Amino acid sequence: MSVHSVVLLSGGLDSTVSLAMAIRETTVVLCLTVDYGQRAAASEIAAAGAIACYYGLDHIVLPAPFFKDFSRSALLSRSVQLPSNVDLNDNSAVQDSALAVWVPNRNGFLINLAACYAEALGCDFVITGFNREEAATFPDNSSEFVQAVNAALRYSTRNGVRVRSYTQQLNKEEIVQLGMRLGVPFKLIWSCYESGQQMCGRCESCRRLARAKQKAGVKT
Repeated sequence: MSVHSVVLLSGGLDSTVSLAMAIRETTVVLCLTVDYGQRAAASEIAAAGAIACYYGLDHIVLPAPFFKDFSRSALLSRSVQLPSNVDLNDNSAVQDSALAVWVPNRNGFLINLAACYAEALGCDFVITGFNREEAATFPDNSSEFVQAVNAALRYSTRNGVRVRSYTQQLNKEEIVQLGMRLGVPFKLIWSCYESGQQMCGRCESCRRLARAKQKAGVKT
């Protein structure tokens, strides 16, 4: 029996590689991108749209403007300084960076939103792009979080929608390597906390991607 999925696609590395795996393992019915007022919204939406088009998939963008009320996050408010050039080997600095960009219950909200679509469309899975590396500072990237969400979804969806992330147990370097094997279009990816003509290269997301590409020997 065919397995169907809805993919939460931000246009970043993890969600794109998870999408590529989902295409192999499931029938992807829909890609969802949420505009919650994040700094990178325009670039993320453009990247996700280009990636969905590359794979020939339906893609919709959902607005969640009420997230602007959670303005303490540097991802949402330009009046809050975005951490720059964070030393990824300094645990204290990484913890401080994670706190600065934390958006209240973002992944919990996004997953439940996607689960609504998944149930309505008769899909088995919501596919997300989590990773082991960032789970150390972002608990909503962790395996424990996914297990807890899946336990709740058994009650909140009639067809028992589950969350799956094909990158969950991988660090960024391993995700890049998997993407290379899958032929992921790295040139379309946007992994930056800012919007613009090109990624800033200074935010934590940019620095993690750059380090992973360097270790994996990817020059694009």
